Amino acid sequence: MITSLLFYAFSLVLVLSALGVITSRNPVHSALFLVLAFVQSATLWLLLEAEFLAVVLVLVYVG
Repeated sequence: MITSLLFYAFSLVLVLSALGVITSRNPVHSALFLVLAFVQSATLWLLLEAEFLAVVLVLVYVG
């Protein structure tokens, strides 16, 4: 139950940050929204118990 709730909450933040990347006029804000989207994607991978993919996503795209 709590896992499903966390999944939907992180998914909502992911969708909102992806919309922020598209709609933001400031390139710095778009980049920060993109970093947030990648981190949220990594948290979704962690919820799905794919730790390696989460770490690789953060290291390759964010770091």
